[in-house]
Amino acid sequence: MVLDLDTLLILFIVQAPGSVHDFTLYKSSTGSAVGAGVRLKTDSGYQGIAAYHAKSEVPFKKTKNKPLSPEEKAFNRRLARERIAIVHVNRQIKIFKIMSDRYRNRRRRHKLRMTLICAIRNSEIRHSNG
Repeated sequence: MVLDLDTLLILFIVQAPGSVHDFTLYKSSTGSAVGAGVRLKTDSGYQGIAAYHAKSEVPFKKTKNKPLSPEEKAFNRRLARERIAIVHVNRQIKIFKIMSDRYRNRRRRHKLRMTLICAIRNSEIRHSNG
């Protein structure tokens, strides 16, 4: 899911059948659709995304022998404050139960229904902001 952090609108979603890691899905589909001028704010599962997108921000990870510096901790905190909007949008989508429960209908209709739910959510955001 790609979200505009200024308007909080869902721009587009990408899905894959079965269990596929987000970064693998990004590399195979979304990576080419995101412009070079767009800043990506990702979680720590996207380690190595800088090779695919120059303006990406990934939190620093501490290692066993190298704790995080105060600057790295401050960066992680700032990134987490900005990314919390994405977590809230995921919560809003999970209210419809399509992402949180097992999907028991036809698989080919899943993306259509997911797109409709995202459109409903975007419409609610637009109307609440005036």
